Amino acid sequence: MIKPSEIRERMKVVGSDGQPIGTVEKVEGNRVKLTNDDPSAKGQQRYIQLDSVASVQQNEIRMRQSAQDVKRQWQGGGATGKTAGGGTR
Repeated sequence: MIKPSEIRERMKVVGSDGQPIGTVEKVEGNRVKLTNDDPSAKGQQRYIQLDSVASVQQNEIRMRQSAQDVKRQWQGGGATGKTAGGGTR
């Protein structure tokens, strides 16, 4: 599992396919809060679970799922704060 200390503010988050998902705002417990000013956030507050992160390299977080799959999970719930990996805040 990825350690929260490996993740820094403003890191880019990409899917397993390399496509953009968002930008890190901060780590909150076992999840990463993404900025809501990123174009892919569309003004919504989004989170990803640490256990859904495959790797952290330099200035990039790579997810276990494709960007499309992560975004589909967010759209399915429609609620602000929906997390990739299934939970809500």
